[in-house]
Amino acid sequence: MIRSFVFSQKEGRLISQDIGYDLLAVLLKDEGVQFWVDIGEASDEEALAILDSVFHFHPLAIEDCLAPSDRPKVDEYEDHIFLVIHSVELDEKQRDFNAHELDMFVGQNFLVTYHRKPLKSIALTMEKIAKNPHSVARAPDRLVYTILDFLLDNYTPLVSHFSQRIADVEANVLERGSDEIFDEIMRLKSLILKLTQICWPQREMLTRLARGEVKLIRPHMLPYYRDLLDQLVRITTQAETYRNALTDIMQVHLNLQQTQINRIIKVLTVLATLSMPILIITSFYGMNFQHWPTLDHSTLEAYLWVFGVTAVMTVGLYWFMRRKGWW
Repeated sequence: MIRSFVFSQKEGRLISQDIGYDLLAVLLKDEGVQFWVDIGEASDEEALAILDSVFHFHPLAIEDCLAPSDRPKVDEYEDHIFLVIHSVELDEKQRDFNAHELDMFVGQNFLVTYHRKPLKSIALTMEKIAKNPHSVARAPDRLVYTILDFLLDNYTPLVSHFSQRIADVEANVLERGSDEIFDEIMRLKSLILKLTQICWPQREMLTRLARGEVKLIRPHMLPYYRDLLDQLVRITTQAETYRNALTDIMQVHLNLQQTQINRIIKVLTVLATLSMPILIITSFYGMNFQHWPTLDHSTLEAYLWVFGVTAVMTVGLYWFMRRKGWW
């Protein structure tokens, strides 16, 4: 679907929406208006008809737009800038999240956005325009800020989701050091690493915008973009904190597992040690001799003699280990 919104430059009033392609080309030359064209879930042919035939964007920018990219970026061209950023969407059923690319072409009096999946940030911006177009329609850099602000707000539920899952793992790791805990820790580390790989390049991009390195961002808008950068820095910092917390939890889990193994080995060692007198005596008297000292008696007396010796030796070993604190 392709949506378009036309605003008056001075009043910030919504003049028209969903206009035809031919009229878009005319409005490009009108300095009294600004407009936003959103290309969502459209075919490459439809997108190309607008990006190339109407706006005549740089071929490299169009190529980057139509080809999926996992790397946020900002490129400056002669009369426009090209932005690539990623939105995130929490999937609570799958206990995962999806990253969706959002491409922006920003000019002196226009904004063109392109995305392959429906984005909450785009929908919320359109709702805001319907309620109060004046707040976002004064210039493209303000419209870009509004979209990015909603986009970064979508990270908050994801960060809260990670926080809750890490708290649950931390609470359960001391109660049951099972393989399920290990698997959950590894899943969380993988997801947080994925989030970090998305956020760090976007920090670099927003840093350029917040420092005024991009000419189409007006000076009085820089504090707003610095606020966006602060939001992303907080998200990145939280992600790093969660990764460190999971590393510590993993270490505790492995230590508990090792302690449990050591206890089992200790029990088995004690049992093996206590059984040594029995094994020695029985194997000693199990040798095939016709005559053996102390066995020239009845079967009952011999049995009681061997049993008594092994019992005394076993009790003695047990007492010795208890006194040494080995058991």
